[in-house]
Amino acid sequence: MSEHAPDPRDAAPAAETAPEDGRHVEIVQIEAPPERPAGAGLAGLVRAMFRLAIERSHARVAVVGLAFVCIFGAIGGKLVYRATFATKMSEEHRVAAAATTAIRPDIIDRNGEILATDIRTVSVFAEPRNIYDKDEAVELLTAVLPELNATELRAKLSTKKGFVWVKRELTPRQQAEVHRLGIPGIGFLPDHKRVYPNGMAAAHIIGATNLDNIGIAGIEKYIDNQGNKALNEFGLIGKQTDLKPVQLSLDLRAQFAVRDELAKGVEHFRAKAGASMIMDVTTGEVIALVSLPDFDPNNPVDALSDDKINRMNVGVYEMGSTFKAMTLAMALDSGKFTVNSTFDTRGGVLNWGRQKIHEYHGTNRVITMPEVFTHSSNIGSAKMALGIGVPGHKAFLKKMGLLDRLRTELPESASPIIPPRWTEINTITIAFGHGLAVAPLQASAAVAAIANGGFLMTPTFLKTNAEDAMAKATRVLKPETSEAMRFIMRLNAVEGSAKKASIPYYYVGGKTGTAEKVIGGRYVKNRLFTTFMAASPMNNPKYLFVTIMDEPQGLPESGGYATAAWNSGVVTGRVIERVSPILGLPPQFDPPVKPFPLMVKLGAYHADKVDGR
Repeated sequence: MSEHAPDPRDAAPAAETAPEDGRHVEIVQIEAPPERPAGAGLAGLVRAMFRLAIERSHARVAVVGLAFVCIFGAIGGKLVYRATFATKMSEEHRVAAAATTAIRPDIIDRNGEILATDIRTVSVFAEPRNIYDKDEAVELLTAVLPELNATELRAKLSTKKGFVWVKRELTPRQQAEVHRLGIPGIGFLPDHKRVYPNGMAAAHIIGATNLDNIGIAGIEKYIDNQGNKALNEFGLIGKQTDLKPVQLSLDLRAQFAVRDELAKGVEHFRAKAGASMIMDVTTGEVIALVSLPDFDPNNPVDALSDDKINRMNVGVYEMGSTFKAMTLAMALDSGKFTVNSTFDTRGGVLNWGRQKIHEYHGTNRVITMPEVFTHSSNIGSAKMALGIGVPGHKAFLKKMGLLDRLRTELPESASPIIPPRWTEINTITIAFGHGLAVAPLQASAAVAAIANGGFLMTPTFLKTNAEDAMAKATRVLKPETSEAMRFIMRLNAVEGSAKKASIPYYYVGGKTGTAEKVIGGRYVKNRLFTTFMAASPMNNPKYLFVTIMDEPQGLPESGGYATAAWNSGVVTGRVIERVSPILGLPPQFDPPVKPFPLMVKLGAYHADKVDGR
């Protein structure tokens, strides 16, 4: 063999073709594997087989993985589409979604007592398209929920809807019984139920919610108007503790006491309806407010009855002689009159064109300004208003907030009824409380301004403090005007029409008001609306007490009279006596020192009269 001849073992695999039958045959020469140690052959063979299997499975794994990516991508895309762009969601599903997220804050009184709260519950729903035996489902459901109407339920389940409510707010026992039925297409959703542990105590203030836990009246509606509903819809509220309680100005203890005394008074005087209120004159806070008849917010279905309105805030009435407080304050603040001014009421009649203005308790003599108030003189009040003039009279009442709709946290309110054409005869009658109808709450705010030094404050149902209240207040009267009016109101409780509410040691002052109701465009003499407003203590007023009664009846004890002093005045006195210790209003066993210094200076103050116990 040549020195340079190639070694056959180093030759590359050779291929030969057999031409006989035309087929191509490839002959591969494989190099013999190197010798392996004994015992390593089987393990190597297994490893080689696994390696070969893995290499051949790469393509299959890639195909399967791609298939899974496509499937889950399609599912995810569909979910995103339905959540973002789908518009075919049924209204029932929207309601269900809202019901499961409508979480509300607690409502508490000024001392932290719970007035309204949420409890967790469940509601049962049906998917009609998944219920195959409608009759059986109706029979089973009505057996465990007998309050359901079988006809109505069958009609619901016979629709092609994907969702219908069966019953809202189930008890745990009801839920367990429905669950045990095992009906396909019946399910449960978590829900929230609003409860009012004190029942009717503050119904007209708190309001109520509907089945979806959305506020429909009172403070409940106010809460949603402040943005609670939007937060729920966007899912920003997860649990009730996420929300700060809404603290009201109400004192639950006083609220119960006022309702009790008013209910007794309405029954005793056989009144058609009544309302009573306590307001802090230094802050504008409403401490208690009751309007009868009322309703239970736990079952507000009867709240829609016409006779169950909030008469303090929604009803508008001619306030009678309580408006004389406005007339005297206007006259004094103008500077045209003083507390020593006199008015001739001789004859007992004021003729104005074809109109005749009569006195109710005529004196038939010349009387002073305080006597106009204590004798409730229509003629004296009319002469004061005429002395100011129509423009000045309208401007003053506008400044006192009596010609505009009163806006508070309560969504319910009413606009005053103002004469379409305001002439001198209108000024005359409005001066003593006829011809202008306002909400008692706004009249109370004006009287509070007269008592507190001359600052008009919008009544509030939320707890506040004197500093914040004064920052929002508007001065409407001079301080000396307020002092003169406090003196006159105190005098009226000692020797005038407010004696019934002059509770010893509380230095009360006030004014009665009796107005004939307008029915069919005419005043009806035996259909009266009575009002009593009183403040205490008059040397430094803290609270205003107000009572109104709709059509009280005369009694033997009143000599058949049904005017304010005999009913609203009596109830107000009882409220003051009962509630003052609760509110921390101390009795004054000794007469106050120099309560009306300006009146002393003007020579109008007589301690033996004003400080009478």
